[in-house]
Order: sequence, then structure tokens, then C-alpha cells
Amino acid sequence: MYSYLQKTVIKPAFILLILLFQFQSFSQEIDKETRLIIKDLSAQERSVTGLTDNYDIRYHRLDLQVDPAVKYVQGMVCTYFKPLEENMEYLYFDFRNNMTVDSVIFHNQQLSYTFNTTISLQIELPWIIPVNTLDSVKIYYKGSPVTEGFGSFTTSITPCGGSNDKVMWTLSEPFGAKNWWPCKQTLDDKADSLHMIITCPAPYKVGSNGLLVNTVNNPDNTITYHWKHNYPIPAYLAAFSVADYSVYSDMVPGDGNPIEVLNYVYPCHLNLAMANTPNLIPVFQFYIGKFGPYPYENEKYGHAQCGFGGGMEHSTMSFVGNYGISLLAHELAHQWFGDKITCGAWNDIWLNEGFATYLDGLTCEQGIGYTNWQSWKSSKINNVTGSTNGSTYVYDLSNIYNIFNGQLVYNKGALILHMLRWKLGDEDFFEAVYNYINDPQLSYNYAMTDDLKLHLEAVSGMDLTEFFADWLYGEGWPFYNVNWSVDNDCKKVYLSINQTHSAGQGTFFEMPVAIRFTGMGGDTTVIFDQNNPEAIDFTAQLNFIPNAAYFDPNLWLCAKYTITQQTFSGRRQKIWLGTTSNDWNNALNWDCGGVPTTSDYVTIPANAPPCTIKSGTNAICRKLILEDPALLNIGLNAVLDVME
Repeated sequence: MYSYLQKTVIKPAFILLILLFQFQSFSQEIDKETRLIIKDLSAQERSVTGLTDNYDIRYHRLDLQVDPAVKYVQGMVCTYFKPLEENMEYLYFDFRNNMTVDSVIFHNQQLSYTFNTTISLQIELPWIIPVNTLDSVKIYYKGSPVTEGFGSFTTSITPCGGSNDKVMWTLSEPFGAKNWWPCKQTLDDKADSLHMIITCPAPYKVGSNGLLVNTVNNPDNTITYHWKHNYPIPAYLAAFSVADYSVYSDMVPGDGNPIEVLNYVYPCHLNLAMANTPNLIPVFQFYIGKFGPYPYENEKYGHAQCGFGGGMEHSTMSFVGNYGISLLAHELAHQWFGDKITCGAWNDIWLNEGFATYLDGLTCEQGIGYTNWQSWKSSKINNVTGSTNGSTYVYDLSNIYNIFNGQLVYNKGALILHMLRWKLGDEDFFEAVYNYINDPQLSYNYAMTDDLKLHLEAVSGMDLTEFFADWLYGEGWPFYNVNWSVDNDCKKVYLSINQTHSAGQGTFFEMPVAIRFTGMGGDTTVIFDQNNPEAIDFTAQLNFIPNAAYFDPNLWLCAKYTITQQTFSGRRQKIWLGTTSNDWNNALNWDCGGVPTTSDYVTIPANAPPCTIKSGTNAICRKLILEDPALLNIGLNAVLDVME
């Protein structure tokens, strides 16, 4: 959905609150305003009823009549389904009771029906349908749909003027489908296919999911458009828009047949759109190369212009309010992440929006996005660290702002993916994501965070439980306090890396931390793996004397920091090399010439040759770390004095 959910709101009398909606600018931007309409509805009103679990949706045919000048719809929805349980006496659909149901037809007979709640239509079946037996029902209805959320059913006026300047569109995410058609509005069932048949006054055109298979000019000066979508689809992604569109196509070349990008745009914005939509072609090719074939390659992709400033990723045709490349890249990314694989619960909406936001960022890394890669990362980090708490996983679904939180779900969700890439490395990360988005058990189905985690762990061999606990399910981010000093004689740097939690909750974020050191004759970045709360003190051997240090130079971490150079304390950390002999007291056996003194911390690495304090000799150090299975032999009458 919308690339950013900090919204400028058109405020009717019933609007509850206003947020700023920020868009990436592009020349002659069409519209910076987005409608966000939240009626005073309870949490239950905005949720599904839970009564539809006993059957499986197989197919929908919507045959509707609309006029974009009037906020009204009438027509019929035919649904094919299979019972999943024995003795199913009633069939339930999510549908709002302000709509009028004229009749329900089953095997050519009318059935009894009632609204058992404000958002649930109950249909009494005349007999028990055997489990897994395909059957169908037709519901004839009419009415003026309630508009809530992001404008689930909306009419408006285009900026083009003239007698045909009306526009109508649907935008059902997350809970709005039930407002305008009887459906199963859950995140556990997808119809196998969809036919959208819309009749409207001439000369208006209709954009929808799938392919336009037929157009009929009717005697009453109306036109019927028949769209056919032969891929699985959830209720919230079924959509149509109506306006006096100008139509043109861009073509995306590839190894096989080119992919059509079908654009339905306002006539007065035709030139602007035609100048901008071709920018999506290299983005399209990049996504295919990175994540696999376009999920709907047997149909088309497209855009339909509507009267809001953001976008909505309806399968095969995103509804958009402008043609900035950031918005177009975001909505295209959803065709893989959100449409092909859909989050299995709104709590996990980051699987849709975090991925789409990150893919928009990846276009910047490729040089085909709206800004440069470093600026994109910096802007997301600054946005997320602008607040100290809040989780990307959505615990409270009663407020739509929680579900579509630009800071936490979109931007922090994208940074979670970015940090996983940092932790796993490019090869493992992208292989795991490719496996996830092409998993046959998940494709054209639903997924939860654990499904993604499983693929990431399978490729990397890592246990990512703690990572997700900290970054996804937990709140906030780390504040790093880095102090560093340099031993000029040994060209060695010493660091202490401390972190505090932004919300004061004590979470420790186990992450690799990169520090860049620069100085005369040198420039290098060292990665310090802070993998537990005790991992505070670090050293690094350089081949030059640094005079400056920079925290996380490539912006991998969602964090704030301070980094301060201090005077070297004189306490060296000496590493046993054993390159000359096994004698502790031979200066050539240590990494920074000289036998350890009372000021020195000593480490004998696990893979180093054995070290020996020879008989009758003395050795001293401040602290000794003997890594398993390193070996230290102490000869007869030899003495090792460890100060700490």
C-alpha cells in the first residue's frame, strides 16, 4: 500500500485525526493529498466476523452497475465454494448491513437470509452440502457503501474538468471489502480466480484485475467491461476504478514475451504519465532478475489513476495518485511481496510493506530509484530513530494507524530486512529471500514471519530467534557509545562499544558493528561482532596509525551513536603468535614486539601454537585469556604472575 503513511488528510466532519503524509517529490507532482477516512467504528466493526472458516472460496464473479457520478452500486456476486466441515447449515459472508440484499439464489431458488451482525450476512442453506463438494450462491444487492479506512468505496472529481470528470474507485485494504461486496474477508483463503464485470455510462472506462477479455457497448449508452483474473486473490485485492481514462501501454522486454504495463490515466495528465511510467521498466527487470518471474506474467501489470496521493497494489493493476518512481517501484514490489505471497495476519503486515519499502530502496542502490542509496538509508534510519519505542509487529489491530504505521511497519520493517542482509551477507540473504518468495507452499498463498525466518535460517545456518525477538517483536533500537584509542607504537586500536536501549527496556541488540578508520597512508573498515552483552572491549591491528574513526559508514544499523577518541591508556592487548619459538619470553613471538608487562592484557588464541614459560623463568601480565583449546605450558619452577 501507500509508500508512506504519515498522511495529509482531507477532513470531513467525521474525521478523527490528521497526520502528515510525506511523498518523495517529482516534477509536476499530480497530487500530494491522500484521503484517510476513519469512521468512529469499534474494533469489531473493522474486523472480520470469524464465521466464514467452514468453507473454502474457489471463485468470484462480480457483475455490477455503477456511475462514477453517484456513490452507489448494484448488481450480483456469484461465489463458488466448498464446505470444509460436516453439517454446514448456514453460509456466512462478510458484508455490511447498510447495504440492501434483494435476493439470494441457490440452485435457482431463493434462500432466507439475515444480517446476524452489522457486518455479517447469514444465509440459511436448504440442505447439507457434502464436504469438499463444489457449489455456488448468487447474492443480488444494492446500496451506497460506507467509506472508511483509506476510502474503501469512493467517488470524486478529476482535475481535468468537462462533463466526464467523475472518478470512482475501491480500496479495500485492510477491512473495507465487506463495505461494497459480500465476501470472505480473511487472510487464510484466496479465491482461485475472479471475474470483474462492471457496467458504467459511456465514455467512462473501467480498470481492474487481470485481463480485459470483452467490452460491450449497450443500447442504453452504457459500456460493460469484463475483466478476468486467473490467479489466486484475497478479497481486499479485488478492485475496480472508473474514469474517462486515456489508455496506453509500456512494454517490459525480457527473455520471453514482453510484459505489458497498461496505464489508465486522466486525459489531462497523459503527457506527464507517459514521461514517467517508462522509468519503471528497469525496475521491473531488476525485480525479475532478483526475485524471479513476474507473478502474473500470463496477464499484465498496470496502473489506474485515482483521486488519492499514494498507491494500492491491487493484483496486476495498482491504483496510484501520481507517477513518481518511488511510488511506482513500491507498488510493483507488492506484486511479489503482498500479492503473490500475502501476510497471513495483519500483525505481520511488515512482510508486505517492509519488503515493498526495501525493494524501493534497492532500486536506489541500483541507480534506478528516486535518490542515491546512502541518502535512502540515512532517511529511513533518521525516521525510525526519531521515536524511541514501538514495535514493527502489530499487536493492536483496532487502530488502522498501527497497521499502516510508516515509521514502524514500512521504514523499520525495511531496515529489519537491511540488517538481516548485513548479518547474513548478500549471498545468503538474497538466496533465502528468493527461496521464500518462490516457495511452492507459500506462492499465491499466505505467510507469517516464521515462514520467512525458516528460509533465512535454512540458508545461513544461523538461529535468528533472538534477532526477531529484539528487532521485530520488541521495541526501539540501540544507542551506541563508542570510545576508541590508538597505540601508535603497535598501530593497534582499542575500543569499548557500549549500548543502551532507546526505550530503556534493557534489550541488547546482538549485531556486527562496523567502524571505519582513516589516517596517513590508510583507510579500512573493521567489523566488531558484538554478539553478547559482555562483548564490550575490542581491539584491531591496523597497518597504519588512524586519526579518525566513523561509526557504521555504510549505514547498516538502525541506531544512533556517539564515537569519541580517547588518549591511549598504555595497557596493550598482546596476542601470542609463536612464530619464532614456543618461548613466552621471546619478544618476537608476540604481535606487538616486546614481552608482556604488568600493563598488558594477553590472549593466546585457540589456533595458536603452544606457548611455554620455560623452567626457572618468570612471566607476568595484567590479564590472561586462554582460548579453548589453546595450550600454555608452565615449566618446573617457572612463575606466571597474572595481576587480574
